[in-house]
Amino acid sequence: MAHIDDPHTHKANLTYIRGAMDVPMLSKEDEQAYARAWRDHRDERAMQMIIGAYRRLVIAMAGKFRYYGLPLGDLIQEGNIGLMEAVNRFDPDRDVRFSTYASWWVRSCMQDYVLRNWSIVRTGTTSAQKSLFFNLRRLKAKIANDQGSPYLSAEGRAHIAKDLGVSATDVETMDLRLSNGDQSLNLPVGEDGDSELQSLIASDAPNPEDVVIGMKDRESRSRWLNAALADLSEREQRIIRERHLSHEPVTLDELGKVLGVSKERVRQLESRAMVRLREAMETHVTKRDELFLEG
Repeated sequence: MAHIDDPHTHKANLTYIRGAMDVPMLSKEDEQAYARAWRDHRDERAMQMIIGAYRRLVIAMAGKFRYYGLPLGDLIQEGNIGLMEAVNRFDPDRDVRFSTYASWWVRSCMQDYVLRNWSIVRTGTTSAQKSLFFNLRRLKAKIANDQGSPYLSAEGRAHIAKDLGVSATDVETMDLRLSNGDQSLNLPVGEDGDSELQSLIASDAPNPEDVVIGMKDRESRSRWLNAALADLSEREQRIIRERHLSHEPVTLDELGKVLGVSKERVRQLESRAMVRLREAMETHVTKRDELFLEG
């Protein structure tokens, strides 16, 4: 389903595009000079000169992705991210124009954005699947012109599959997805249209009773764990907290340096402490898996 910008957004996009097209292109010499100034001296003005001159490249690329029904402004924004990445990585000492180098980065960022947002269901992340997604329309149109039919025959699917290195089933599935698109969960249904599609979908969320029980269980396990930790030595407590209860667990080697022991000694202490914790926790339940512990 194509995205239609509201009047304000449409006007803002046109203003941005006109502004980008008014910026003059850079000569090869100026381009290399600015690129060196940014690479060697982190000259912000030089970086902005390159980005300003090549915003038109981003706009042109965004136009090629307009068929996927995503907001033009978002495509341009993603392309600008690729443009900035290209500025950071560009080597002016190589005999390559910046536009040639930047095109790959801009296209890559836009393709990733399309794959993330075109469909609620993931389209596929392998290089072959990406190639199929972005080339199927073109190849299908070519076959349609040759055969005089807009529908892919088995022979046509086989031809595309061979050309892109995927299976004929992959081609058929992708063709169906590109042809049908997604349905909004807010789509009106019923005779009067007073209900939405999402109201007909069963919820897999837990009911209020399960939520309360779950909260109580978590509180109990937390108390049991704190009590079990209190029975460990100070060094064992630190190892368990740093290795298993921290948002950023430390390595055995790092802990060994802090505690003044070898990495192997830390591993032994950790293993012994984990056994004691499990034994203490298991006294509170009838089934071990009720603790949701690893091991």
